[in-house]
Formats: sequence, structure tokens, C-alpha cells
Amino acid sequence: MPTTPPVPSPAPRAAAGAAFAEVSASDASLRRFLHGLPGVDPVGLEARAAALGTRSVKTAAKVRAIDLAISMIDLTTLEGADTPGKVRALAAKALHPDPTDRSAPRVAAVCVYPDMVATAKETLAGSEVRIASVATAFPAGRAPLAVKLADVESALTAGADEIDMVIDRGAFLAGRYAKVYEEIVAVREAIGTRARLKVIFETGELSTYDNILRASWLGMLGGADFIKTSTGKVGVNATPANTLLMLQAVRDFRAAHGEQVGVKPAGGIRTTKDAIKFLVLVAETAGEDWLSNAWFRFGASGLLGDLLMQRQKLATGRYSGPDYVTVD
Repeated sequence: MPTTPPVPSPAPRAAAGAAFAEVSASDASLRRFLHGLPGVDPVGLEARAAALGTRSVKTAAKVRAIDLAISMIDLTTLEGADTPGKVRALAAKALHPDPTDRSAPRVAAVCVYPDMVATAKETLAGSEVRIASVATAFPAGRAPLAVKLADVESALTAGADEIDMVIDRGAFLAGRYAKVYEEIVAVREAIGTRARLKVIFETGELSTYDNILRASWLGMLGGADFIKTSTGKVGVNATPANTLLMLQAVRDFRAAHGEQVGVKPAGGIRTTKDAIKFLVLVAETAGEDWLSNAWFRFGASGLLGDLLMQRQKLATGRYSGPDYVTVD
């Protein structure tokens, strides 16, 4: 499996309202478009994801895949008990994931609440590690739009490079697609060129693969730079099947509209074996153009420790055990 070196973050997409004015003119037009997408075959989707998960990655390719996966991680802390000290430690870990081996790649980003962005920025200043921040009333997304936009502006003013917004799942499930779309467009316009936008669907609450596909297109039509599975705060988060479906969506969107959008599975990806399965999904579904942290991320802080332990084992022949790495 090929890997790519770290690349500069692509320019954020433009607000998409005008580009898709006919589709987005009303709830009725959005419904016609979204419900006109091909229906998803759940059995076929899950079988395809399972089959790709059996692909074997041998030693040399595994070394490259581990480094690639490390470089794709958004190292995250989103807890009520977060402190400046914890965020500084996490940011330092992002810069040097393995203090005993400076050849280990840096992660893609550190993801924190808006009030912790400035703290992360102090440690990460001058590095290529991005600062991501959740916003728009994360994780529920239940707040007036003015409050959501103030949340976004707070993160941007503090220095965030990326904004991870959540959609209003209640509105989406009620069929109020225009409300969801308009909020994505409003956030996209508020961000402008200052940051890239990740749109979180909370796939575990959307219930069906058809809904996940519709949300994927709604996010891309609205101007998302990334579409993201989950907040990590519910029982069902990223799975091979829902990530495969989203990869198919970004592939088809680029084919139809010429714009590339990234994918971020988040929550529940804990082992090197899991990460490699997802990289195979990327390569076999979207293609090699998505095999960089510019277009694919893991929202899975717990994954880093296992990747580092497997990396050391491949380098030395010895397995150090769980005390080899820090626990976030």
C-alpha cells in the first residue's frame, strides 16, 4: 500500500449555496434530490466492507501503513474535565508521539473544545500539526444558529485551523433538510478561508445507511471539506460499513462535481489491525488520492498507543506492552 508524505492542508472549499442553488432551493427540492439517490443495499455494503477487511498487509507495507495511520490521527480530548495541563501534554504528544524514537511521524491534528484552542496553539506554534476544534453546540447540536456561529467564531479567534461541526440530527430525521443544509452553509460562510470544515453526522443516530448517504451528500453540497461519522459520544460510532459508504459518496461527488472531500471515521477504532482495515477501504474505494491526512483522518486517540507499540515491535522484534506509551 503506497503512502504519501505530509502535505500542506488544501484550501477550504467555497460556500456551496450558489453552486447548488437548484437542488437547495427548498425542503422539497432537497428531498427530491436526496431521496432520489440510489438506495443502499445493507447486505451488500456490509459484505463488501467485511471482504476488504480480510486483505493481508505484509511486513514492509505494514510499516508504511502504520506510519501513515499515525500521520492521519486527530489526537482528541473532549471531556468536561479537560485542563490546560492535559491539553498541553496532548499537544506535546502530537509533536513527538514516541519520545524514544524521533522518526515516528507527527499526528495530523489536536482536537479540543474552543476554550482550549489557545492552550493547544501555544505548544503547537510553528509546527505542521493542525488545531481542530469542535463547535456548533457539540455533541448534540441543539442550539440556535446564532449560538452555533458564536461557538465557531470563538474557536477561530483562538487560532483553530479546522472546525468540526455537528448537524442537528433531530431536524434531519424530521425531514427538515433545508434547515440542516442552511446551517452547514452558514458555518461554511462564517469560516470562509480561515479553516477547513468537518461536518459530523453522528451515524449511530441516523439509523439507516440510506440516511447516512443522504447526510453525506447534504454535507458535501453545503461546503464540507470533510464528512465525519461520529462524535464518539454515542454507542455506535465509526464502522467499516458506514465509512465505506461515505468513501463511495466522496468518490461519486468528485466524479460528478470535480471537488474532493475528505472522510473522518471517529470513535471505536482502537487497534493497528482496525486502522489498516480502514486504510484498505480508502485505497480500494475512493483511491490513492485519499491516502494522506489531507483527505483522510482517524478520530481515535486511543489508537495511537497501539500503533506505536506495533511500530516498535516491527523495528526491534520486541513487544513492549501497554506501559510503553502514555495513556491519554
